[in-house]
Formats: sequence, structure tokens, C-alpha cells
Amino acid sequence: MNITILGIESSCDDTAAAVIRNGYILSNVIADQDVHKRYGGVVPELASRAHQQNIIPVVDQALERAGVRQDEISAVAFTKGPGLMGSLLVGSSFAKGFALARKIPVIDVNHLQAHILVHFIKKEGESAKSPEFPFLCLLVSGGHTQLVIVRDYLDIQIIGNTIDDAAGEAFDKCAKVMGLEYPGGPSIDRIAKGGNPEVFQFTKPRVEEFNFSFSGLKTNFLYFLRDNLKMGKDFIRNNQADLCASLQKTIVEILLDKCINASESAGINTIALAGGVSANSELRAVFTYEAEKRKWNLFIPEIRYTTDNAAMIAITGYYKYLKGEFASLDITPVAKI
Repeated sequence: MNITILGIESSCDDTAAAVIRNGYILSNVIADQDVHKRYGGVVPELASRAHQQNIIPVVDQALERAGVRQDEISAVAFTKGPGLMGSLLVGSSFAKGFALARKIPVIDVNHLQAHILVHFIKKEGESAKSPEFPFLCLLVSGGHTQLVIVRDYLDIQIIGNTIDDAAGEAFDKCAKVMGLEYPGGPSIDRIAKGGNPEVFQFTKPRVEEFNFSFSGLKTNFLYFLRDNLKMGKDFIRNNQADLCASLQKTIVEILLDKCINASESAGINTIALAGGVSANSELRAVFTYEAEKRKWNLFIPEIRYTTDNAAMIAITGYYKYLKGEFASLDITPVAKI
């Protein structure tokens, strides 16, 4: 019997829908919201309104591209959280309405868990290579930075977390003080390619065990710019590439050091990256180099699966469907999990 999952993602500012059948991706449609760039960050009210406008056309496109009829859907998976409450409500309400109309189950999905499970999405005609259990996953995004041990599809243990800012948040906030466009992470990554990462040195916070902290680095960067701007108002403009490269190097080194320590402590040599920041070219290059040196079995997701997407929601829904983990129709999303 075919198991066909419709996935709905609406945790932040991207409205997405995807269809997965028996673990194979059939479609993955995303509608982004450029309106937030002028504000330098996501405006929750604007995001939820845009989701309301986009949700039906996006789902319709996902079904059409997949060549799947509504009556072929086995269950609807949606993002329960974490995320922006207004945005989550749009996705969850649509999912429950669709499921109720078709008399099929609804499945709630943890957004962070879904980022990890992108490594198990299969594509027809391609030999899929997925990490074997257990593996260590570094999950880095705009709102979260975690180290987790993944023992099974739905058995995930968090061993390290950020105690303040996430890595992606540090990228975005530091980019903003340099006057770069939102989102800051991709801007820094692009500009850093022309810079020297050894020019400037920034703080690496000392945090116990496998936890992270980026607040001190962000503050150090801000004060560094403030002090140097007193000596010349063109400091940022004249040193932009070196600033980006040095900042990026510092963040990547913090992430790598923690991952090395966790790998050695847990005795796990299968490492995976996940989340929006895993699209960063320096992070991918450094981890690839270290994997060769340390004999890691490294898994890096395709760029299209690093940022928020519905394929990750659908694949998580697929594995929850196999275990019969369904939600009731009175379930509500949560902003924090």
C-alpha cells in the first residue's frame, strides 16, 4: 500500500507544501516573502497574512507537480512548532481542515526534528545514502543551535543547546550592524569570499560541555566596530570583506570545536549537518576537510533542504505515520518546544 504524505510548513516566513510517497519526494513548493527585507527581519503580522494568501496556491501546486489527487493523500503533516504563533496557526488550521474534509489523519511535526530527517528523503532514480544510526547531528539555524544524538528516526537526544543567541542569529545581527541586507547569513557568506579570515580576532565564549553561546561574540563584534569607527567612519566599508571572513571563521570554529568534542565523547564518527546555517559555504568546506582528517562519515544536506521547507515536514510525517503517531484535531501549535 502506498503511503502518501502532504507536508505543510509555515513556522516563519516561508509558506511551503510537499508530497512524499513511501519516502520518495514527489514535489516541494515554497513561496517566500520578500517584504521582510525592507524591515531587516521578519515581521510576524505580515508573515501570517502572507501565509493566508499563499497556503492554498502552494498546496495546489504541490499536488499538481506531484501528480497526486487529494483523495490519494494518506495523511497531512504540519509544523507544530517552534515558530511564530500566527504563522503556525495558518499551517495547522489548513492541515486540520484538509484532513477533516478527506477523513484522514493529521500528524504534528517538530520543526527541529524535521530539519534532521531531511537526510532520509529519497529521490526516484537516485541511490539514496543516509546516515546509519546512531549519528551525531549539528543543527544550526537562525533560531536554534543544537547538538543531538540520533538513535532512530524518532529517537533524538539533545546533548547541547545554545544558552542565548543561535549561530544564525549572530550572523544576522552582526550583518545588520554592518549595514548588510537581510538575511545576514548569506550576505556575510558571499562577501567573506573576498576577505582574509585572519585579519581580525573575535571572542570565542567558553561554555561548559556541549552547549553554545553567541551573545558574547555578537557584543564583542559590536564594540569592536564602535571603537574602530571612532578612528574612521569608513572602517566598515574599507574592511567589509575581512570583517565578514573573520566573523564567519570564528562562528564556524566554535561550531566545529563543539562537534569534535561531542564526537569524541560519544564515540560517534557519523556526523550530519542540518538547518539553514548548514548552507554556509565555509561551514560545509571546513567540516568536509575535518571529516577527511578525522575519518568521519559526513552527511551534508542539499542546499534546497537546508532552509525551511515542507519536504522535511512530510518525511517526518511519513515515519510518524509508520508508527501510528497521529494527532487529534484539537491539537494547537506552540511557539516554543
